[in-house]
Amino acid sequence: MKRSLVRYNKKMKVALVYDRVNKWGGAERVLLALHEMWPEAPLFTAVYDKKRAPWANVFDVRTSFLQNIPFAVRHHEFFAWLTPLAFESFSFDEYDVIISVTSAEAKGIITKPHTCHICYCLTPTRYLWSGYDLYVQNPGLGQLDGIVRSVFPHVAPTLQRWDRIAAQKPDYYIAISQHVADRVEKYYKRKVESVIYPPVGIERMPNGGRESFFLTVSRLVGYKRIDIIVEAFNELGWPLIIIGDGRERDRLKNLAGGNISFVARHLTDEELSAYYRDCRAFVFAANEDFGIAAAEAQAFGKPVIAYKKSGVAEIVKDGQTGILFDKQTKNGLLSALRAFERRSFDPATCRKNALRFSKDRFVK
Repeated sequence: MKRSLVRYNKKMKVALVYDRVNKWGGAERVLLALHEMWPEAPLFTAVYDKKRAPWANVFDVRTSFLQNIPFAVRHHEFFAWLTPLAFESFSFDEYDVIISVTSAEAKGIITKPHTCHICYCLTPTRYLWSGYDLYVQNPGLGQLDGIVRSVFPHVAPTLQRWDRIAAQKPDYYIAISQHVADRVEKYYKRKVESVIYPPVGIERMPNGGRESFFLTVSRLVGYKRIDIIVEAFNELGWPLIIIGDGRERDRLKNLAGGNISFVARHLTDEELSAYYRDCRAFVFAANEDFGIAAAEAQAFGKPVIAYKKSGVAEIVKDGQTGILFDKQTKNGLLSALRAFERRSFDPATCRKNALRFSKDRFVK
């Protein structure tokens, strides 16, 4: 039988598994928090891009055979058919506990009966399930989009079958939000043991600020729906700063008016803090799994305007610490922004709300 969670002790050997180490975002903050808890735990992953993921230099990173295949490190999306095999090729015989942090293939590792596999699920594989339609419409691969639109519907059923099989391998599921827990039960038919919100940096107290612009912090990829935000602010003419990078960056910049500015995501914590401090409100339009950036904005005492049917709705107290809008459209967001202009929000209430997502709570 697999070991029970309640029998865990510090003498057990722990390993971490993550889909791929090639970017910076909320999941990477989770991994660093886990590293603080278990500094000796190695990090297993399909591919590791040292230039794009300098945060990972504190880990003993162990990569799969994909690391040695040309173009796989920078273009992992072309090797989706090989990635499951890459994770199945790892051996975890010497470990007592495996924690996979995953939104894709890492949950498919193979462990023996004496090893307990806990999956900290970021979301069921988005492009196969909740984000399938959006991915087919806009793969975000530039000149290859047409090929992907033609081929992907034919290979998707095979990938979905593998994903369902892989989803049965973890012994326990923990979700980053109730929104994700519902998806796990819907797509994988698995019970979620608990919801544990990711750690958010809330130690910095808000210091007022100029409050001269609205702010979005996000990866610039299709499902984040930054295009909705750009279209709404184009119409209003209000100042907006978008911090982030990704495949959609050029398209969004061409879409944006002169009132919208783009800032690269490669900022220090101090630089990013200044943007949070000086903004009027944080704006988000994605059907997000959780939304660490929104929780960070609340930690700075800022209201959040976000899509209601997403994990961000678990962060925002509608009417108290922000406004949630019902329709994931330009007009839905416009209505929320105009309602925001007629209301005021207490920074202390926003700050107190963010305490629910502290690193201390995550660690416990």
